Amino acid sequence: MANYEFGFIGTGSMGGALARAAAKAVDPARIILSNRTPQKAEQLAERLGCAHGGNENAAKARFIMLGVKPQMMADMLAGIAPVLAARQDRFVLVSMAAGLTMAQIAAMAGGDYPVIRIMPNTPAEIGRGVILMDADERVTEGEIGDFLAALRAAGTFDRLPEKLIDAGSAISGCGPAFAYMFIEALADGGVACGLPRAKALSYAAEMLAGAAALAGRGEKHPGALKDAVCSPGGSTIAGVRALEEKAFRAAVMDAVIAAFEKTKELGR
Repeated sequence: MANYEFGFIGTGSMGGALARAAAKAVDPARIILSNRTPQKAEQLAERLGCAHGGNENAAKARFIMLGVKPQMMADMLAGIAPVLAARQDRFVLVSMAAGLTMAQIAAMAGGDYPVIRIMPNTPAEIGRGVILMDADERVTEGEIGDFLAALRAAGTFDRLPEKLIDAGSAISGCGPAFAYMFIEALADGGVACGLPRAKALSYAAEMLAGAAALAGRGEKHPGALKDAVCSPGGSTIAGVRALEEKAFRAAVMDAVIAAFEKTKELGR
């Protein structure tokens, strides 16, 4: 049996959010945290009641969460490769690195190890994440079930063929940044019209959350929902026209495509 159920290597925004989610379903004493800056892992471990240590300690867990940047992955995996090679028990590598395939992760780790690939997003911090995932053929259905049960507090997991994960993450993973820019821009517009900053930000964020929830029900196409707000000769259609004049939708599409292309580049 592994020393720990979860070992987190990297406790940045994503690794930390997933560690907090795991600690709600798994005994925190069965979770170990590691980070390049040890104090960061120590502080989070103290708050959650988890253990902390070096990468080699985290590499003794059942699920080894690889929360480092793509360009740092090879060196990090080379560092724990001897620990992995020496293990006689079962374990699963879990990558959240943009652009790197499961095959690449296994090759960097130096063995035919089971790999789960996930692409989380920042709303996982509040349990509203959209986390794309896939697993290679070496991962059992039981392991996938245990993994998902342990991290259910992070949000919604959606299994997607690995070849589509980069495209999906250009929306779900990068999209929050685009949404925050939109919220900020809406609030700036409100301030320009005389609203206090705090109220403008609150209105923008709450409006976007409500509109997203309505669109997410899938009962009507987003275009139909937009049309329902646009009265003939009214204020909303005037604003829509202004957005169209600035190629709003084309700019958003270009942003998603640029994010997708950069993700593919990171995996080369």
